[in-house]
Amino acid sequence: MEQQVGLTRSHRGQTAFFSGLSAEQAVERTYIRRGYQILARRWRGKAGEVDLIARTGACVVFVEVKKSRSFAAAAERLGRRQMQRITGAAAEFLATEPDGQDTEARFDAALVDGHGRTRILENAFDLG
Repeated sequence: MEQQVGLTRSHRGQTAFFSGLSAEQAVERTYIRRGYQILARRWRGKAGEVDLIARTGACVVFVEVKKSRSFAAAAERLGRRQMQRITGAAAEFLATEPDGQDTEARFDAALVDGHGRTRILENAFDLG
C-alpha cells in the first residue's frame, strides 16, 4: 500500500510539472503574438527563478506564470516572498544588460485558468 501512495504522489508531481510547463508555453505564445522578443525561459539566478523574460522595445519584462482552476485562484498563488525572490533574480539578470539596473523593466503576472486561457497583468508586483 505504501508503494501505491508513493506512485500516486510522484504521478501528481509529474502532472503538476507538465501542467505548469504547458501554462508557461501558452503564456510565451501570448507574448510572442504581442510582438515581444523572448530572452529567457526559466532563468535561474542566485536569488531564484523567473519563468519568462521578454523584451518589448527597451523594456525588459519579467513574467511569473501562475496556473489554477480560475484566474482569481491563480492570482492568489503569487505571494510577497515569491515576488521578492523574483525581483532579486531580476536584479541579477539586469546586471547583464548594457544599462544594468537603469534598464527599463516591469514585472507581469501571467495567469492561466483551468481551460488554458491566459490573462496578463502588467506591472503586477506591488512591493511597497
